[in-house]
Amino acid sequence: MVEAAQLPTANCESGELFGLLPGFDEAGLTVAAGRQRLEQGQQLLYKAFDAGVPVENLVRGRARQVDELLTRAWQHFLGSDTTGLCLVAVGGYGRGELLPYSDIDLLILHEEPDLGAAQAGLEAFLTFVWDIGLDLGHSVRTPVECCRQAAADLTIMTTLLESRPLAGNAALFRAMRAAITPDRLWPVRDFFAAKLEEQRARHAKYQDTAYKLEPNVKESPGGLRDLQNISWVAMRHFGTETLHDLVTHDFLTEQEYCELNEHQSFLWRVRFALHRLCERREDRLLFDHQVKVAQMFGYRDASHNLAVEQFMQRYYRTVKALSCLNDMLLQLFQEAILYPEDAAPPEPLNARFQTRHGYIEACHPDVFQEDPVALLEIFYLLTCHRELKGIAAETLRLIRRDRGLIDERLRRDVRARTLFMEMLRQPRGITHELRRMNRYGVLGRYLPAFGQVIGMMQYDLFHTLTVDEHVLFVVRNMRRLALPEFEHELPYASAVFKRLPKPELLYLAGLFHDIAKGRGGDHSELGAAEAADFCLAHGLSHPDSELVAWLVRNHLVMSMTAQRRDISDPKVILEFARQVGDQTRLDYLYLLTVCDIRATNPNLWNSWRASLLQELYAATRRTLERGLHEPIGERELVEETKAGARRLLEDRGLSGEQIDAVWARIEDEHFLRHSSAEIAWQTQAIAETPEEALPLVRVDTLAARGTTVFVYTRDVDYLFGLSTGMLARLGLNILDARIGATRDGYTLDTYVVMEGNGAPIVEASRFDEIRDALRRVISDPKVSSVEVGRRLPRQLKHFNTPTQIFFSQDVDRQRTLVEVVTGDRPGLLSTIGAVFKDQGILVEAAKIGTIGERAEDVFYVTDTQHKPITDPARFHLLRQALTQALDADPAS
Repeated sequence: MVEAAQLPTANCESGELFGLLPGFDEAGLTVAAGRQRLEQGQQLLYKAFDAGVPVENLVRGRARQVDELLTRAWQHFLGSDTTGLCLVAVGGYGRGELLPYSDIDLLILHEEPDLGAAQAGLEAFLTFVWDIGLDLGHSVRTPVECCRQAAADLTIMTTLLESRPLAGNAALFRAMRAAITPDRLWPVRDFFAAKLEEQRARHAKYQDTAYKLEPNVKESPGGLRDLQNISWVAMRHFGTETLHDLVTHDFLTEQEYCELNEHQSFLWRVRFALHRLCERREDRLLFDHQVKVAQMFGYRDASHNLAVEQFMQRYYRTVKALSCLNDMLLQLFQEAILYPEDAAPPEPLNARFQTRHGYIEACHPDVFQEDPVALLEIFYLLTCHRELKGIAAETLRLIRRDRGLIDERLRRDVRARTLFMEMLRQPRGITHELRRMNRYGVLGRYLPAFGQVIGMMQYDLFHTLTVDEHVLFVVRNMRRLALPEFEHELPYASAVFKRLPKPELLYLAGLFHDIAKGRGGDHSELGAAEAADFCLAHGLSHPDSELVAWLVRNHLVMSMTAQRRDISDPKVILEFARQVGDQTRLDYLYLLTVCDIRATNPNLWNSWRASLLQELYAATRRTLERGLHEPIGERELVEETKAGARRLLEDRGLSGEQIDAVWARIEDEHFLRHSSAEIAWQTQAIAETPEEALPLVRVDTLAARGTTVFVYTRDVDYLFGLSTGMLARLGLNILDARIGATRDGYTLDTYVVMEGNGAPIVEASRFDEIRDALRRVISDPKVSSVEVGRRLPRQLKHFNTPTQIFFSQDVDRQRTLVEVVTGDRPGLLSTIGAVFKDQGILVEAAKIGTIGERAEDVFYVTDTQHKPITDPARFHLLRQALTQALDADPAS
């Protein structure tokens, strides 16, 4: 092993790293010696990494270490007479760049017709490379075969571009390289077009965003692959060998090259750290690794930002900058490759901008310096001229050069403010241009508060995007409500959107709703103050400015009411209606809430949440229409639900006597908690099921709710734990639970469920499986609990949510509310149900809320006499039992 005294200094070159290794005796070329040599080199690289040696030296030093081993092994197993063979490094290894556990791609070139006498030596060489622990990928071809396969496969062509000879007959290598020049195959135009399409497909695989919770450092948009793409196109077009060669070709400025190099170095260091942590090839910044990598990079927790959040913000800002440079350089290549001799005259747009080849460009290099307001005007023009494909590369370079001119003076300029507001009022292109403004560093300068949240992430599973990306997704969702081609996605919300008098107020609320995150304090209140100031400064009236500020301040109220409170209670609806105040605010808040939830987490939005919000919206609208002084009563709601259900049931052939016989046994509260369609579904099932056929378990997909499970049987105390346990064992997530009973002692339990991965349940066989499993466990009197047996998902293992228990009273309905906040896990409800059973507590209803790794569930409970629980001593025992069970749960 390398001693600490041999630790290289931070300015150590890759060659010096290579020289620090002890001498290597070719006579002792055994597998054990090869493994030891690799391990020594690895440890030397780790010490150099810790000492701050530039990562470029480390990745090249690793390649030198492997070069040495391979060339000596080649000589050992094949001897000096290898005139018919050539050992070639290709791919990343061909570039001379290796991370600790990178794979080693080799090409063995040979002359026609076959390997002949070299076959045995070559097999011994390859076996040795495998045995010493290198992750080898190899091919054996003639130069002609290389040419033929490269012509058919872009990936092979690309690997051959990045090739260098290591040992053997270099003439074979030169013949191969001569056979793949652009005049023979893959002309520059074709190669560029194919690489562009390849990048588009790769970005689409990652939903065209680099801001995922667990990004791929290499493959995600803005990752190292984008940088390599530029290198490959440059190689093909100019014959360059390094990125710096683009400076001599006037495709990069020296400053831009330094930026690219800095960003590449950071991503290389991240990949190096991942390889070291995992002791294998790993390019994904998984939750498993993020905290440890942040510590390796020296980040420490601050008052409002965890170390991991600071590190990830640096990462996201790096890939954002790389994406911008990638756009610019590929656009430059497109202009040079596709229009090299095209001197088509530009078409003027105004005194500052013109178009050429479908791209907008500045009329002269000083456009932005002469009038910085043009930095906003160019994006406004793009919303007005949707036929334009984007910004010309040189103009993008000017934007990057001059965006620092966006200062407080410009922000106060009435022309800039007018342009920004007019852009938000355009019929098309708003989201696209806001994204482009963010990508090119303009939006965060014009809105400094937005600039603070660029790249900011929250270390949880609930927020799956950075704050800036989430905000722009919210606005994107709003825009889709305005466009006819997306009306099918959310027809109800799209209909509400059409009633908005000023849609731009909704977009502003979307822009500002999370803009104050990460500062400490209530981000809703802080954001509301900023929104009000911005709106007034941008010429909005006081009422409009107040509406935007109110929306930002209250943007969480509707989702919290729908998901955490009993919206079947008219008093809850009345309270919410008083908070909202009028129909206009309700319309805006409903749309903001829908768009916010959809942009927070792709697994969060489903038919169940859509129905909850729609139900709350409709009930609140009705209350507002009647007037807050004359609220709707429970009796009226019950009768309406019954009337709607009766019509449905009579259409299905049930007689009034059958309907009344079932309903006579059901309390009014049950009709408040279910829609007419659900009541009809349940009533028909009960009426058609004889006593001897119980337990009745019906599983179906209801239009408003999603997959719904209805359980009707003789009441069994603590059935909740059994049912939720079996549903969890089946791999289902429970979204809602409404527990009830008839007057004569039969259960009326309803669960809304979906698959564990968030997918809807569609197969009839799956419905049968759920029904049969529940019937089996409910029917067996010997079964008192269900072992869930599902493993905790990988991502949940990295979060520790302390269990908290809160109690309150629902005085009107004579029941106690138990709120449980804890870490989510498979079988959580079953565990809670078991504690309730032990404590003699009955569950009447539950509001299930899962926020990423955090479960926030509310249970409406009574004692065994169906009375509320009020004894503080009993609360203490229940809190103690729940905390002990949840904190000791092996799944956690």
